[in-house]
Amino acid sequence: MAKYDSTLSDCFTALGDPTRRRILERLARGEASVSELAAPHDMSLPSFMGHLTRLEAAGLITTRKQGRSRLCALAPEAFAPATDWLATQRSLWEGRLDRLDSYVTTLMKDRSS
Repeated sequence: MAKYDSTLSDCFTALGDPTRRRILERLARGEASVSELAAPHDMSLPSFMGHLTRLEAAGLITTRKQGRSRLCALAPEAFAPATDWLATQRSLWEGRLDRLDSYVTTLMKDRSS
C-alpha cells in the first residue's frame, strides 16, 4: 500500500465532519469571527473551538486575533493535496471504466454475431 503524506490524511479527517464542512462553506464567502461561525451551530463554545482547532491543524483555515475577536479565514492552498489525490483517483477510475466499457461492448458484439 502506498504511503501518503500526513497532510492528506489530516485534510480528509478534517473534511469528514459535517460541522467542519459547514464552517468551510461559510469561510468560502469570506473571513468571519469565531462567534459568527459558532452562531448557527447548536453546541457549546469549547466543542465548537475543537472543530476550529482541527481545521487549523489540518491547515485548512488560519486564525488571527483582531482586538478582542478571533477571525478565521479559509486557506485554499491547503486543499491542493486532496484535490491532487482526487484528480489522480478520478483519472485512474475513468481509465478502468473506459476499458470495462470497451470489453462489454466487444462481448455484446461477439454475442450478437
